Amino acid sequence: MRTNWIDEPTTVRPGEELDKARLAAYLRQHIPDLGGSAALEVKQFPSGHSNLTYLLRIRDRELVLRRPPFGAHIKTAHDMRREYHILSHLAHAYAKIPRVLVYCEDESVLGVPFYVMERLKGIILRGAVPKGLELSPELMHVLSERFVHNLVEIHQVDYEAAGLGDLGRPAGYVRRQIEGWTQRYHNARTDDLGDIERVAAWLAEHVPSDADAGGALIHNDYKYDNLVLAPDDLSNIIGVLDWEMATIGDPLMDLGTTLGYWVDPNDPPELQVLRFGLTTLPGNLNRRELAQSYAQQSGRNISNILFYYVYALLKIAVIVQQIYARYKAGFTRDERFATMIHAVRVLGETAIAAIEKGRIDDLAGA
Repeated sequence: MRTNWIDEPTTVRPGEELDKARLAAYLRQHIPDLGGSAALEVKQFPSGHSNLTYLLRIRDRELVLRRPPFGAHIKTAHDMRREYHILSHLAHAYAKIPRVLVYCEDESVLGVPFYVMERLKGIILRGAVPKGLELSPELMHVLSERFVHNLVEIHQVDYEAAGLGDLGRPAGYVRRQIEGWTQRYHNARTDDLGDIERVAAWLAEHVPSDADAGGALIHNDYKYDNLVLAPDDLSNIIGVLDWEMATIGDPLMDLGTTLGYWVDPNDPPELQVLRFGLTTLPGNLNRRELAQSYAQQSGRNISNILFYYVYALLKIAVIVQQIYARYKAGFTRDERFATMIHAVRVLGETAIAAIEKGRIDDLAGA
């Protein structure tokens, strides 16, 4: 069993500490069998760029706490009650999620709402191959195929039966997303990037006529580093994390977001630098193959996949821009964010290249 590569937390970043005394008292009051006098140990998972994630350890019990980032004013994107609601209801319809334990809206505890869940222990593939871990082409091919299958499985969840029918409004979803992300960019803009403006205008003019046909539960941030893999079989997906942006909407918007994060081995060097995950390793499906696999497994029409890919690049660019704006404003000292404006620029350039070439792959060169 590959236990050396299980995702582990580190020391809490300066400025992002939790009040351990208040938190420990709250947990003992609301979660049974934690141990009355045992000390609370708090560490932080260093990856992730949105909601903050901490490991809580009391004796041999390990829990995970999620809270909004410091200085965030994007209410719907960091709604802890909503994320807790999704996970608590989804547990009855989709097994690959952590078990949530308690939601706290009493801001006297940590200053913000938060929720706590059981730790789902496994291996998470992030931006670099862990030292000593072998990821063969055969393994990555099977994993990328199962990656697609699991996305189809999420889109097939009976969200009404799960009690999530009030999560979103499928009608008009696509156009609202284009308008919403465009406005969020303007709200967080720090630099003059003409490509982003051009991309937003193109999307507004090219909303597919069949958009929103058949709403589904969509994750909205589905990529390798939000999957938990079984330590004894890395092709086995045992969990999906970070449901904060999940809603009911067009499933092709979800597929598009996944394609936006999926960097191919032959993509331009400037996009390769961003590499959101290990999608360039030999054996992986490329973007076109991934989209085709989704279409075959789901039966959905992907003839307008260019629109959904370009939308994803805009969305990711705006998310990065929002993080960079918080760093510029001094709300976080996380130095990972200092150069993120360059990523926003590259994503805009990539979207323009896709529009001009009329495809989602082979974007390098003429």
